Amino acid sequence: MNAGGPMSRGVDEDVPNVARIYDYFLGGSDNSAADRAAAAKIAQTTPEVVERVRENRDFLGRAVEFLAALGIRQFLDIGTGLPTRQSVHQVARRVVPAAHVAYVDYDPAVVGHARALLAGDPDAVAIEADMREPALILRRVTEQGFINLDQPVAILMLAVLHFVPDTAQAAQIVAAFREQMAPGSYLAISHATAGTMSSDSLAQAKQVYASSSAGSITLRPPDEIEAFFDGLELEKPGIVPVAYWRPRPRGPELAVTDVVQFAGSPPPTAVPPATYGPAFLAGVAGRPANPQ
Repeated sequence: MNAGGPMSRGVDEDVPNVARIYDYFLGGSDNSAADRAAAAKIAQTTPEVVERVRENRDFLGRAVEFLAALGIRQFLDIGTGLPTRQSVHQVARRVVPAAHVAYVDYDPAVVGHARALLAGDPDAVAIEADMREPALILRRVTEQGFINLDQPVAILMLAVLHFVPDTAQAAQIVAAFREQMAPGSYLAISHATAGTMSSDSLAQAKQVYASSSAGSITLRPPDEIEAFFDGLELEKPGIVPVAYWRPRPRGPELAVTDVVQFAGSPPPTAVPPATYGPAFLAGVAGRPANPQ
């Protein structure tokens, strides 16, 4: 899916929306003045967040390529967000042309945008549902055999679980999906952590998210993130900052966005990847295939 296009009608542009804030950090255009103001506040407090968000998006691409190369032909992207840069179906189909991709988001504007861009694609769907209702999501994606849970599937939960404040509930959500994974399936997760943020910076960032559509953000420690993969086998290099999960050779540096310039920070490339400020930790783990 490609970025661009006006926001859907009926969207409340006065309430900062986490999907649109993320879109803005990635250089997208589907955001409002309130989203940009909230993004600027976050970047003033934690300038490194722009680079962290971009690293997280790049991790998505590498993880999908890795899984497609292993032969995964079904992808379930939960909390997909607005279509920005290379999306799952585009990346997967470079390796597996017939890959089926189901996008899930609770935001009707996000889903409407995705459906418009996916129109005419029989192998990709966008479903409006909340990740807090795994049974509903699984029922919807398996309708008419679009996703076959008896076959290997990749479940992607990138940068979404930190919007579930209760850790026990977050664990239950992941477990509900994990338990339905057939042998040969994989789970990919990225999750925000405080990293080296000061307590003041963390408090200010939480205050901004409290006024957004998410209502809060919960930055969990590495051991709680690793627990989401219980019962699965982590692929190397394990749970690491997203920039260090099977990185490609570093190419041309990203341009500095207006939000970083507004925050008065140096370009993101002046900060070594994932070593300062907040961090997204990520991992990919699989359920071993049955022996032949």
